[in-house]
Amino acid sequence: MAYIKRMVCLANSYKTGGTCIAGKEVLEYGYGGWIRPVSARTTAEVWSSESRYEDHSNPKLLDIVDVPLLSPAPQHHQTENHVIDTTRRWVKVGELPWDVLEQLSDRPATLWINSDRTSTGAFNCISQAEAATLHNSLVLIRPENFIVKVGSSTWDGRTKTTYRGNFRYNGAYHGLSLTDPVARSAFAGKNEGDYPLNDVYLCVSLTEVFAEDGRCHKLVAAIITNQPLG
Repeated sequence: MAYIKRMVCLANSYKTGGTCIAGKEVLEYGYGGWIRPVSARTTAEVWSSESRYEDHSNPKLLDIVDVPLLSPAPQHHQTENHVIDTTRRWVKVGELPWDVLEQLSDRPATLWINSDRTSTGAFNCISQAEAATLHNSLVLIRPENFIVKVGSSTWDGRTKTTYRGNFRYNGAYHGLSLTDPVARSAFAGKNEGDYPLNDVYLCVSLTEVFAEDGRCHKLVAAIITNQPLG
């Protein structure tokens, strides 16, 4: 049976073929758990046309949104997933004030399991077996010493710009890929280097298993700031 969940949008990030949207449920008296609206496609991404409001715009960070859903669809550690109803529009009903974010923040001891890394990151991935021991894949944290690192990499003879979020959380240093399109756009014209940002919240997501390396990767899915990035 179809239902509607009202949520605060805390991420609307790049995902192959579309976007990954996530947020926390808005209840009558306070805020609930995480919700990740997903499509019924095997790759689960949400197309822009599927998350549009009546005015054809799409959810932005801190929008409060009524999302039409069909059924819960937990997938391994991604227990927050719900399949969207593509026959109905999403409806923006308000915006969350910045100073309320602290009420929604999570305080895990660690970002899941700090055990592995790729050649370009730090504590940015875990094994499939480790992921199988987990029961959540989204957190909202306030990091320490957060830096956007703009760099480059070459693949198949082509050079592309890379964006990473480097920070400390509870003493552990992390270097994660940044998939927030608004943040990436804000830093797209800048030279390679490190760009510190103060007073930010991060939505960090733990992916499904990547076919390329058989690991689940931690991503900075959103940088939430009090002032526009730029």
